[in-house]
Amino acid sequence: SSPVPSAVIVAAPRIALPLADPVLIVAVAMLVFLVVPLLFERLRLPGIVGLIVTGAAIGPHGFGIMERDQTIVLLGTVGLLYLMLLIGLELDLDEFRRYRNRSLVFGALTFLVPGAAGTALATALGYSLASALLIGAVFASHTLLAYPIASRLGILRNPAVTATLGGTLLAEVLALLLLAVVVESRGSGLGPAFWAGLAVPFAIYVAAVLLLLPRLARWFFRTVAHQGASAFAFVMAALFTVSWLAHFGRVEPIIGALLCGLALNRLIPEHGPLMSRIHFAGHALFIPFFLLSVGMLVDVRALDTARAWTVAVALALGVVVSKGAAAVLSGRVFRWSGDEAWVVFGLSVPHAAGTLAIVLVGFDVGLLDQAEVNSVVLLILATCVVGPWVVERHGRRVALAEEARPYDPSSAPWRVLVPVSNPATADALLDLAMIVRGRGSHEPLRPLMVVRGEAPEAELAEAERMLGHAVAHAAGAEVPAEPLTRVDPNFAAGIARGAAETRSTALVIGWDGRRSGSQAIFGTVLDQLLELTRQLVMVCRITAPINTTRRVVMVVPPGSDRHPGYQEAARLVHAVAAGVGASLATVAMEPGAGREAAGERIGVEGWQGLVAWLDANVRADDLVVVVSARRETVAWHPRLERVPAALAALGRASFIALYPREDGAAEPVLEDGGGPERVA
Repeated sequence: SSPVPSAVIVAAPRIALPLADPVLIVAVAMLVFLVVPLLFERLRLPGIVGLIVTGAAIGPHGFGIMERDQTIVLLGTVGLLYLMLLIGLELDLDEFRRYRNRSLVFGALTFLVPGAAGTALATALGYSLASALLIGAVFASHTLLAYPIASRLGILRNPAVTATLGGTLLAEVLALLLLAVVVESRGSGLGPAFWAGLAVPFAIYVAAVLLLLPRLARWFFRTVAHQGASAFAFVMAALFTVSWLAHFGRVEPIIGALLCGLALNRLIPEHGPLMSRIHFAGHALFIPFFLLSVGMLVDVRALDTARAWTVAVALALGVVVSKGAAAVLSGRVFRWSGDEAWVVFGLSVPHAAGTLAIVLVGFDVGLLDQAEVNSVVLLILATCVVGPWVVERHGRRVALAEEARPYDPSSAPWRVLVPVSNPATADALLDLAMIVRGRGSHEPLRPLMVVRGEAPEAELAEAERMLGHAVAHAAGAEVPAEPLTRVDPNFAAGIARGAAETRSTALVIGWDGRRSGSQAIFGTVLDQLLELTRQLVMVCRITAPINTTRRVVMVVPPGSDRHPGYQEAARLVHAVAAGVGASLATVAMEPGAGREAAGERIGVEGWQGLVAWLDANVRADDLVVVVSARRETVAWHPRLERVPAALAALGRASFIALYPREDGAAEPVLEDGGGPERVA
């Protein structure tokens, strides 16, 4: 036999510590991300704590398995920016606006109380005023390290948590501003030129991000892509570009990442596939690398003197006590429960990103030495362990307390049926249906396909293909879907039977904008469907991605607010506006109608006045919702039937004709006939 060519002989790998092979480094990191959280959760400790402790153990100051080299630093930085992006994206801006005073008060307290305590403690330990102010800035800063735990527990919309998320931005900006003031005061002083040079670039930067980025994103999602890899790549490009430009605004990149999330907040629906992809990439990869890199900073052996240990322990205790005091004071002011105050403390006590930035700058300019750096790193480890543990423990109690609150009909999960037949509009209908389904609902979406009786195999195969696409689209947003196929000679009857059999409470169906006959509202199928159902029905003509909506216009015709199902319909319109992050305007045709709705209220006179207002004021990025009524019901009016055609003729904005639920309707009598020609 011939010898094996030397070119195919692969030498056995040599493993030396610290690891140098990038493939092996990533393999070890992935094993850590897989095993450690599961192990710590079995020990009833947060997985976040496990990643930090493991980073300390395998890092350069532990067993030396991995170096904190440029790769780890890069991935850790990406994870930190990603974490700040998620905070901005998931912050409920409507709740934040509602509780903005609480956010401002908490932000001021969690900056002033720890800042003053840190400065006083450092002065007592013999530090100069400048160094003491830097340590005060360290105390005042914090990182929302336990944010993923609060997100997993579903308490992000709790008023105390919302105030914490909003107050974090204020506290972090003030801490970094204090850093800049201390450093600059050593040079040119604190004259008018200094304050102008600090405030003007920051104001320009914030204005540019919050004004220009949403416009660019809306154009991109409307004209290029609103889902898929391109949309995810756009978000990543925006994140790192805005974060890098933060240097021109004289702030740290983490502030830029948070602003990027706030700017894109209303354009990325919480229950959409894009948000699901962002969550997956962050929680599975980037954020764990950040936690691992934080743990690698810990060097307990550097604390080799009694004074070093004294300083480290004093700083750690000082941060815990002062952040706890700020949380308790805020809880007393706003009457938060004990568990809510503990959650606020757990969210605001971890120190990582801003703390590291302050300490490293102080070290570079000579205000802090290596002993203080090591003490602060130990402080980071201690607070990063305490914070997540507190949030895990008390956040569960907050979540249980919210579940035990009295039943609120506006938050009830709905069973949503989505009849589909047109591949071009199916995704838009599903995106809207996911918003209608509601947050936290365990009910699956039910996409439905109706084919004629004795349909050939080709039609059944096409139905299965479309339903498979619908299920995949919903799965991309982590929303369960239960596909349904009905064989029926009458399409409207098939949809009505599907709604009855699944006990659906809402139907979301598309319309192509054309009517079949002068007496029809929409067309044969949709008109019959309205007669055969008593559930809430949303007839939709979506002309642009739903996430690009800037304003929802709710039209309240005469008598609509006296319909028994009006309040439920109005709550649904509010939920849609909140789900797409749009403002809400109510157009009322009667004095006093629609006053329960939030946002702008506009009065018009008569049907001609309504059409004229819509023609003059509706924009391409609006979503018009007409609260309509079925024929012969208390709120029905013959002119209602002309409104959908008038809106379709405008051809600018998306619109929904919303037919409230009819509790007193008789059971439907299904007849054959109809066809698929007008269902979008």
